[in-house]
Amino acid sequence: MRHPLQARRPPGRWALLSLLAATWWLAAPPAAAQDPAAGQPGAPPEPPPAAQAAPQAPAPQADSAPQADSATQAGSPAPTDSPPPADGAPPLHADGAPAADGAGAGTPPSSAGGADQRVERSPARRDRPGATSSLSAPSKKRRGDINPCMTPDPGWGVYDRWSRAPSIGQMIMPHRGGVTKRGGFDVLIHFHGHEALRKEFVKTADGAVLVGIDLGIGSGAYSSTFSAPYVFEHLLDSIERAVAKKTGKKKVYIRKLGLSAWSAGYGAIEQILRQKAGKRVDALVLLDSLHAGYADEQQRKLKVAQLEPFIAFARRAAAGEAFMFMSHSSILPPGYASTEETASFVVQQLRGKPRGSSRRDVLGLDMIRRYDRGDFHLRGYTGDDKPDHCAHLGLMADVMRVHLKPRWKTPRGRR
Repeated sequence: MRHPLQARRPPGRWALLSLLAATWWLAAPPAAAQDPAAGQPGAPPEPPPAAQAAPQAPAPQADSAPQADSATQAGSPAPTDSPPPADGAPPLHADGAPAADGAGAGTPPSSAGGADQRVERSPARRDRPGATSSLSAPSKKRRGDINPCMTPDPGWGVYDRWSRAPSIGQMIMPHRGGVTKRGGFDVLIHFHGHEALRKEFVKTADGAVLVGIDLGIGSGAYSSTFSAPYVFEHLLDSIERAVAKKTGKKKVYIRKLGLSAWSAGYGAIEQILRQKAGKRVDALVLLDSLHAGYADEQQRKLKVAQLEPFIAFARRAAAGEAFMFMSHSSILPPGYASTEETASFVVQQLRGKPRGSSRRDVLGLDMIRRYDRGDFHLRGYTGDDKPDHCAHLGLMADVMRVHLKPRWKTPRGRR
């Protein structure tokens, strides 16, 4: 008779099949370890961390002769009315020289509250690849050894380290100075990627206060946080209290106010510009950071209501009443309008048309078009991957040096 244990032993062939099954099961990754976006064809590529460093800008080169017109942290899909941001943003000319005005060359604009509009995608872009998910070292040789998403830290200049004084986010201000005798000071509030932006800001800024706010991935977090007007009003009050405490002055006030955003950060600015306190904004900087949903994706008709505050501000800037800088990449996001499409639509509302340009800019960005009218400036670039998206943060150094410092005339700070 067989031993009881031997009676329960499976035949040899079944033992082999059991071993193969176990080996397959162990080799297969669990569902939690698989790419969450693999089964979501409409999901945008995962962006680089917002806290990573911004690109360090090499010395810009002279603009070449104009050519014919041509054509993140990107957030994950935002709520219904606020699509997620895609990767990409264009650099600014260091010289700041205005291009020939294209007023009148574009399609006549509709009113800000008009029906949804259609924006044609340039034929030259239809065959371009979409954004990639690689965060590896940059492939463009002229970027050198610098990854635009992880640039070296230039130091802090005249500024102290980050302070948690504001009601939301963090702020830096000069160790001393930066405030007028009457207590006036200037402030730039940046949304999304505050540490990366800081590295570019301190290269040329030497007096204005910088407030950095990061609320996570996707424009929806920014939009919902600032949807209530009191949130932004409390933020401004807390900044003034922090400056008063730092300087020892009994009375201080915000003299010039600027808003900037990279990638998903535009969601906050859209809400702020609709509010009463938004009328205080003097400068607006959008670094590859303006998207919109489609009313009809097949026809590429934009949800114009989402762009109304930006169009209104662009008209003010074109008239010289404010300052606005926009940049865009050539990234094609899935299911919502790219920064190139929204930039083209804004220029269209100004009755303008960008002109072609050929210029090498910071961190491997290649300019392909530009538009200038009054104090409104658009810069468009090639680039369809995340390093290109990160590289747009490098534009802030020149935005401050060429435009905001001369415009604001901020009192200089010192260590």
